[in-house]
Amino acid sequence: MAKESFGTTRRGEAVFVYTLENKSGAKARVTDYGATVVSVIVPDKDGNMLDVVLGYDNVTGYEDNTCYFGATIGRNANRIADAKVEIGGAVYQLDANDNENNLHSGNQGVDTLVWQVKEHTADSITLSVTSGHLTQGFPGNMDIEVCYTLTGDNTLEIAYRAVSDQDTVANFTNHSYFNLSGHDSGDVLGQKLCIHASNITPVKDAKAIPTGETLAVAGTPFDFTESKTIGKDIGSDHIQMVYGGGYDHNFILNKKEAGEFVCMAKAYSPATGITMEAFTDCIGVQFYSGNFITEQQGKHGAVYEKRQGFCLESQFYPNAVNEEGFPSPYLKAGDVYTSKTSYRFSVS
Repeated sequence: MAKESFGTTRRGEAVFVYTLENKSGAKARVTDYGATVVSVIVPDKDGNMLDVVLGYDNVTGYEDNTCYFGATIGRNANRIADAKVEIGGAVYQLDANDNENNLHSGNQGVDTLVWQVKEHTADSITLSVTSGHLTQGFPGNMDIEVCYTLTGDNTLEIAYRAVSDQDTVANFTNHSYFNLSGHDSGDVLGQKLCIHASNITPVKDAKAIPTGETLAVAGTPFDFTESKTIGKDIGSDHIQMVYGGGYDHNFILNKKEAGEFVCMAKAYSPATGITMEAFTDCIGVQFYSGNFITEQQGKHGAVYEKRQGFCLESQFYPNAVNEEGFPSPYLKAGDVYTSKTSYRFSVS
């Protein structure tokens, strides 16, 4: 496994980037800053190797920007209403970093920490970090591991493990932005997407907190049960689309059993022939169409703008800590949280 310098944080910590490579020449680059995916490089229909995730050239880019490109998000992915969570009768105040709500655990999430490399091979790396008691407002000292593996069939596997010494919340995701035409190729509106979900959790308003209800996707812009381009309905005046400025919603995955590892989505670029199938054992996936990417300098001179990447973030439902009707992301002291999500790349 190749290891290269990735710069130094403002705290003076040395940061490195590691390259996983399989026998076919596909690569995934991961940095120990935030256990972040920097690049995924796979062949297109003509055999050209393309980088299909958005990112930066060094750690400074990740410190300076707030799009969460490729980041490991925790302890809690997505939003928590009023930035408060009640556990064991005690109310814990979190960072109010998204209006009055908490987004992706706040300003000191694990995506801002330098992780330790626990073990690695040519095609796999396990990183670990400890999130201290109340460092994000959440109770308990939590030991966290993320393992990235690049398999021989060009699948990037992401496996999470966490344990806490107090009752707390565990809901991790990866926030990679994909562009299957290449990270520097422009918007993703012509790329096709299918999501295996018949319902979403609609939101109350533009602050994106779910109502607690479900909404059938049939007959709405959210119907991706059959493949369609991301841009087909993105300009719809459906109130949920207005609230999100496009797609920024949790899709309830069609699953037979809790914990079953299933295909959650399939995306395709007609320009490159690259197909990505996404699998998870989670119950939901946040589909985000990059509505709020502001103009910024990306890798290798690329300039990223609005809707030049899309996210498929496997997760518990947003604000599940405060919705009795949603499956709970609470983790008991000493219990082990595990989750797995994979992205498999091929050409057609």
